Amino acid sequence: MTYDDTHHGTDGTSARTDESHLAFEKTEASLGVLLRAASDRAVPLVAGTDDASLGAPTPCAEYDVRALLNHLFSVVVNFQALAAKEAADFSATPDRLAEPEWRECFAAETGKLVDAWAAPGAEEGTSGAMGLPARTVGAMVLLDLTVHAWDLARATGREFEPAPEVVAGLVDEVERMAPMARKMNVFGDAVELPAGASVFERLLATTGRDPRVRPAG
Repeated sequence: MTYDDTHHGTDGTSARTDESHLAFEKTEASLGVLLRAASDRAVPLVAGTDDASLGAPTPCAEYDVRALLNHLFSVVVNFQALAAKEAADFSATPDRLAEPEWRECFAAETGKLVDAWAAPGAEEGTSGAMGLPARTVGAMVLLDLTVHAWDLARATGREFEPAPEVVAGLVDEVERMAPMARKMNVFGDAVELPAGASVFERLLATTGRDPRVRPAG
């Protein structure tokens, strides 16, 4: 997924949108808890990524592994600012992987992200240029950290299973944002899956990913 400071824009007018916000807001786990669970799965994957795989293709057609990791760096840094109700700048795209300790740096920045969304008031009010509910904005980074961890695992021949509570916290929000996300080319067309697909596989399919296909490389 790609971002600008407006993020997954929605018009917020439909009854379904309102119901989905309520469903997500009723999730017992706080964003800090959910992001900690997501980071506990994502950070080891990043840490275990070999330099030799950085040019490999990923399920995101616009990214190889290096570009995907740089995108994730941008996400975890900018969403720290959004948690604090500050402006984010997704136009800056430095090559963070040029730094010798980039794996440790990613872990540190992801830790800051978790702390930022666990801070008092982070889930309250609005955030971002579009003035979206802060909880919805937090759901966006939770989604990125989860689906891009899957992208990375798939690109590098590893397995990835997200924390169940993270998937449960995302299902309604992903369905709600999907129509506008497709208009913005953030999500691809939904993928049809056979009966028996897991909840996470169906979440991936909603974003335009086919969990049955591995990138050619």
